[in-house]
Amino acid sequence: MAYYITENCIICGTCWEICPTDSIEEYEWYYSINQETCVECGACARVCPNAAIIKKKNRKE
Repeated sequence: MAYYITENCIICGTCWEICPTDSIEEYEWYYSINQETCVECGACARVCPNAAIIKKKNRKE
């Protein structure tokens, strides 16, 4: 399973600051999770104030 940042993201940076593997990539208008470096610890999802980070088997679910 993998974590994804949904369109509910308010670009607050909380997930980016907490990620222990620096897998949250910051872009000008959004954040993305690098699936190759993410260890799926769930820290980002736990701290997201808008519940914008979800766990799915793949993007098509």
